[in-house]
Amino acid sequence: MMNRRTMLVATFAGAIAPATRAFADVGMSRISAYAFSFPALSGDDIRLAAFTGKPLLVVNTASLCGYTPQYAGLQELWNEFRPRRLTVVGVPSNDFGGQEPGGASEITQTAHHQYGVTFPVAAKAVVVGAKAHPFYKWAAEARPKEVPRWNFHKYLIGRDGYIADVFSSAVEPADTRIKTAIARALADS
Repeated sequence: MMNRRTMLVATFAGAIAPATRAFADVGMSRISAYAFSFPALSGDDIRLAAFTGKPLLVVNTASLCGYTPQYAGLQELWNEFRPRRLTVVGVPSNDFGGQEPGGASEITQTAHHQYGVTFPVAAKAVVVGAKAHPFYKWAAEARPKEVPRWNFHKYLIGRDGYIADVFSSAVEPADTRIKTAIARALADS
């Protein structure tokens, strides 16, 4: 025979189980972006935990892409919003059109020397598919319809560590939509 407490617990568990399954079905994760790190192009690690409570713009990049000039726009965003604690992180990837075939020295030449990038740049990583970097797997689980489809796809991570907005490759860094979303992320408490 069940006592009253056991019966209440069983009833409560039965009532919350559908909500728990629904929570899991929409791809919500308790892990935030701050749980991840990327090997840096310079050899250190870019630990996103170092930016806890600050917005991040994570962008998969490529050196030989028609969108490669967006590096300059990303640098301008970094210059404009860095004093307000936005961090831009570039993640070179060869996933789309083989447009990042080189190694660290070639990526450094393009990002740092050609475009004057000073924001953190990761070592080359996979951003789609089964072998994707854990950050990109997490992002794909959270936003399955907004995964990178080409180079210079942008994830804006809010101060809470979750995806606040997503911008396709075609949306230039200077676009009002990106600047407005960044300003909103900076204002959120």
